[in-house]
Amino acid sequence: MPNIKSAKKRVKVTEKKTLINLSHKTALKTAIKKFEAAAATGNKEEATVLFNQAVKKLDQSVSRGILHKNNAARKKSQLALKLAKLA
Repeated sequence: MPNIKSAKKRVKVTEKKTLINLSHKTALKTAIKKFEAAAATGNKEEATVLFNQAVKKLDQSVSRGILHKNNAARKKSQLALKLAKLA
C-alpha cells in the first residue's frame, strides 16, 4: 500500500484506466464475435456491416493504446479473409 500521496493517486488512476480499457476490450471482442456469427450463417450483407464495425473498433483500440497496431492489422486481415470467403 502506498504511503505517498502521488503514489496513492497513481493507484486510483491505474484502477480507473484498467476498467475503461477492459470495457473497450470487451466491446471489441463482442463486435468480432458478432461478425463471426454472421459469417458463419452466410449472411453476406449483415457480415459486411458487422465487418466494418469490427474494423472500426480495432482501429479505435489501436489509437487508444489498447492493442498493438500489428495485432490489429493481423485481426483485420483474418476478418477480411472470412468475409471474402462468403462471396
